[in-house]
Amino acid sequence: MEDKITIIEGPPPTFEAVGDGWAFGINESPNLADIAVTRLRTFNANALVERCYQAWSHKNTIHLEFRNSDGLEYQAPIIAARSLEVEEGQVLLLWVRLNKEEVEYEMGYDDDFDDDVDDDPGFLDF
Repeated sequence: MEDKITIIEGPPPTFEAVGDGWAFGINESPNLADIAVTRLRTFNANALVERCYQAWSHKNTIHLEFRNSDGLEYQAPIIAARSLEVEEGQVLLLWVRLNKEEVEYEMGYDDDFDDDVDDDPGFLDF
């Protein structure tokens, strides 16, 4: 039986690229892959982290199974997991390995970005 954590309901997970050196240090794979983190709200984050640790202690791979925005099922190997307690409840942080062919990047900016750059004399207009 394959170990996995399945997202049953809710929107598809969002993934953020990871630039931390420790994440690249545990990324052991013969395939080129990107490391990404996702945050999932759950009622049993500690039990899900324990499920990951049990799989890894038996030298098994555990996957995150989810439906993407196109409705197709995807699986991504989980390489690290952590649970957090926040005001709204429990959050499960999962670091996963995503194949470069399956990754779609979105470029964006922070909401705190000042849109009035035209008034800034230090702003260079290209």
